[in-house]
Amino acid sequence: MKPRQAPTPLTVPLTVALATLTSIVSAAPPPGQLLSSMCAQCHGTNGQAVSGIASIRGKNADEMYKKLLERSKRPPENIMDLQARAFTSAQLRQIANYLASLAPVESGTGDE
Repeated sequence: MKPRQAPTPLTVPLTVALATLTSIVSAAPPPGQLLSSMCAQCHGTNGQAVSGIASIRGKNADEMYKKLLERSKRPPENIMDLQARAFTSAQLRQIANYLASLAPVESGTGDE
């Protein structure tokens, strides 16, 4: 059996750096979260609107995807049409799935 070697001066900092890097990598946002930030301009952070425009968090993913895909293919009439055109169909699916995964807005908030 080999005798255990004493740690070198770099062992502890390298171990800490590796642990930090591992936690950063594992903290990546869910698919669709960053893409859905475009929606926040009108629909609020994570799809929870604060005034006048409908909240979209917790809605049915298939229905949202269908609407987004439709808007991405028609002639642009408003900002949502233009933004939907900026994404691929796979990205639109990620956005819809992410927003659908969030808890729906509670009743009585005035933005449904």
